[in-house]
Amino acid sequence: MKKYRTAILLFAIFEVVAVGLWLLSGNLFLLLNFSYIGICLGIGSALTAAGKSWARLFVQFTVGAYILVFLGLICHENMQIEGFWYYLLSGIVGAGTLHYFIAKIFGPLLFGRGWCGYACWTAMVLDLLPYKRHNGPRKCIGYIRYIVFALSLALVVVLFLLGKATPSVMFRLFIIGNIVYYVVGIALAVAFRDNRAFCKYICPVTVFLKPMSRFSLLRIHFDEEKCIRCGKCREVCPMDVEVDSNSRKKKNATECILCHNCTRACPVKALK
Repeated sequence: MKKYRTAILLFAIFEVVAVGLWLLSGNLFLLLNFSYIGICLGIGSALTAAGKSWARLFVQFTVGAYILVFLGLICHENMQIEGFWYYLLSGIVGAGTLHYFIAKIFGPLLFGRGWCGYACWTAMVLDLLPYKRHNGPRKCIGYIRYIVFALSLALVVVLFLLGKATPSVMFRLFIIGNIVYYVVGIALAVAFRDNRAFCKYICPVTVFLKPMSRFSLLRIHFDEEKCIRCGKCREVCPMDVEVDSNSRKKKNATECILCHNCTRACPVKALK
């Protein structure tokens, strides 16, 4: 059971959140919503621990598609960052607000960039593209994410000032935003031959994720005594993380998406 403790821990945490929010609000939907996500994450983590290579894909689609299709398209919740600004400025504690606080602002203190690896509905499509690992050096354009972050906030503020920040407008913005993200993400993946180019350079959500991820409790641990310096772990990392180091200041340390490509590639089990 030891190897499944992360799966059990994730499920337990989400179940505590689910029950807590339900009792505090009386809203049964919050119980069902977070219980569902916790179950999917728990199953996915257990499958990962069991060595199933498709485990992450399972979680990406069961969680990512649920958020995109059910919460977004059916329930008309804007789950993009513009939706978070809208709910925050409106004082509304809805699915979008809770989603950001739990998954992208405070949650990374526990599971780092796990959101990017297991639940992002943009990445779930980008990860299906053929460019699994970018072999060239990183582009020096990571600053774009901060520009997009600021523009997303400015857009919502302007809508409020113009009196146009309505649920229907935010829903249309959600549709348009997703189309733009997919088009830009796929274009960058093809141009840079890197599925995760959008995540590395453009995605505004990483502005929330990166600082908290530095202190995350769930991490890939490296055993230097076992390591034979074959470099296979770095070769398979989609985020260019300096995997063979335990330092929190290692190269791209805050970008590990807990995909476990490195742990499966290590021939001597120096990573876990």
